[in-house]
Amino acid sequence: MKTVGVLGLGIIGTLWARHYAAAGALAGAWNRTPMPETPFWKDSPESVAGAADVVHIVLADPAAVRAILNRIRPALGSGKTVVQSSTIDPASSAEFQAAVTATGARYLEAPFTGSKPAAERREIVFYLGGDAALIAELEPVLALISATRLRIGDHRQAAALKLAMNLNLAVQMQGLIEARALARAAGIDDDTFYGALGRNVGYSGLVKLKEPKLRAGDYSPQFSIKHLHKDLRLASAAAGCAELPALDVVREQLKTAEARGFGDEDFIALAKVLGA
Repeated sequence: MKTVGVLGLGIIGTLWARHYAAAGALAGAWNRTPMPETPFWKDSPESVAGAADVVHIVLADPAAVRAILNRIRPALGSGKTVVQSSTIDPASSAEFQAAVTATGARYLEAPFTGSKPAAERREIVFYLGGDAALIAELEPVLALISATRLRIGDHRQAAALKLAMNLNLAVQMQGLIEARALARAAGIDDDTFYGALGRNVGYSGLVKLKEPKLRAGDYSPQFSIKHLHKDLRLASAAAGCAELPALDVVREQLKTAEARGFGDEDFIALAKVLGA
């Protein structure tokens, strides 16, 4: 089994580090905010990259990935692989792929779907963009933290698909909270609303996941407002996305939610913008 180093210990990265450690594969972990209680904690990303065969990056945005790659580049080279799982845009993916491969290391774009509960249960789904042989080689590694690995195409396409998936989630959530607001305005209680929705073709995995949190007013983050807002900003700048009206509407709602102080809350906090 290849050894793995995790750079970025947010909600997902922390869980991945624990899963890798439990499997005996973790060589090191690092986060900008020190988390020395993490298994195999190291004091720098350079140390993690030097110790691991596979450097698994899961950070907030392209700027954070760029900064880390600049730091670890001297530790990369033949025999090293960078697996990039942050949600980024296709242009940034192309930039990072070129920077990594110039060192002699290999690069795999590996965005994923699945929030905290899925990561806890190892039910993450990866969208893999890169060489088929490299994907096959890394299958045993990524299987330690995920249920499904889908080959999407090249690195740019994998990054684009992830943005498309998150746009779909954002639009669905906006639709759900507006539908609930309409029902409540008509005097329909939540039991009736969700009972009817559960027998409607519009019922989805997203509704199943978020219904208990919406009912309870539980805004603890599984996927935060600020991160989804960032993703839609990236999507807005991607090729072919200049005139997507739903993207623009939901992006504005997320902007408002973040401005009102809800950025660290789950993206169901879109409901707060409506007062719903």
